[in-house]
Amino acid sequence: MTYQQTLHWMFERLPMFQRQGASAFKKNLDHIILLCDRLGNPQTAYKTIHVGGTNGKGSTSHMLASVLQEQGYKTGLHTSPHLKDFRERIRVDGHLADESFVVQFIEQQKAFIAQNQLSFFELTVGMAFQYFKEQKVDVAVIEVGLGGRLDSTNIITPILSVITNIGLDHTAILGDTLEAIAAEKAGVVKPNIPVVIGERQTETTSVFDAKAEAVEAEISYASDFDYPELKSELKGSYQFKNKKTVQRAVEVLNQCTELSISEESLVKGIEKVTTNTGLLGRWQIIQESNPKIVCDTGHNKEGLTYVMSQLAEEHYKELHIVLGVVSDKDLNSVLPLFPKHAIYYFSKPDVPRGLNSDELQQKAAAFSLEGKNFKKISEAFDAAKTAANAEDLIFIGGSTFVVAEII
Repeated sequence: MTYQQTLHWMFERLPMFQRQGASAFKKNLDHIILLCDRLGNPQTAYKTIHVGGTNGKGSTSHMLASVLQEQGYKTGLHTSPHLKDFRERIRVDGHLADESFVVQFIEQQKAFIAQNQLSFFELTVGMAFQYFKEQKVDVAVIEVGLGGRLDSTNIITPILSVITNIGLDHTAILGDTLEAIAAEKAGVVKPNIPVVIGERQTETTSVFDAKAEAVEAEISYASDFDYPELKSELKGSYQFKNKKTVQRAVEVLNQCTELSISEESLVKGIEKVTTNTGLLGRWQIIQESNPKIVCDTGHNKEGLTYVMSQLAEEHYKELHIVLGVVSDKDLNSVLPLFPKHAIYYFSKPDVPRGLNSDELQQKAAAFSLEGKNFKKISEAFDAAKTAANAEDLIFIGGSTFVVAEII
């Protein structure tokens, strides 16, 4: 198969949470253990850092990888979902995995994948672990896909675990309270392995403290520490929390592991994160002016609260918002966050989970968010660009999949 044929086979044949939702999520680690056993457990061939949490885990993972690269470590980075190219999930020193590797891996494992009914995510985790082994990385930053305890990435024994924060997201799978979700995400805390929690939260601190005590893991909360504000190519105002988490993580890596990271590498790594790792979609300015165009992948209440606060600080004559969401999103919690004075362009992201634009328009109207609906995100974006004047601002968001269709 060609690379494109290989991708088509993967997307069509394998259950994928991003496209299908909860039905693609497996509540055990049996299949990833089977796959990695078959591969000779490649995840044990290098050091790993495990990063989970509700919001910010992607940005935090990219920043940590960038810092490690600046220090001269050959660094693997596994994140999800991808925006434009499947291989965004598997990078080494910022470079996407080779197309030929993806094709060869699928060819070699196709029968096993079909026989054992692996999910898309299980497959990509095993693929990432194998690629990092073949590339002989020194260390790999592994972002949790969903939750923690039962996430396919949770078969690694890292040198450091990181949990950014806890919010109400994926409640149908992880639980409908912060405490319940924290208990699932605390599943990445391992015996005698230090853990950094990004934010001390009233509802979740006791959960993390109890888990750390039970497995004798040294725990610290980044929000308890004072660190200097560091410059970054990531311009989202919410990144200050993620930067603090990375600063604490680097401190712990220096104190508790064999890694040695200089202050210069920390500063440069955080500053040059998009240059070093290719991170997309976090308060990304697509066009500086005439009109200014910004997108952000924030999609739950906690994430959107920060994004909307930053949007409120922008100066413009009119605000145009291209908005799409997935069908399992709790709209009663997210729609009130959006500004009522904006002109809306509703559309359905091009995934099976996407919510129909007419339904989104109706639900938005209940919160005084008014506008037109469009069949495609691209059509909505074109309409916004046609309507906007030079002094206006266009914002694109509501879902990772909306942003993926624009950038």
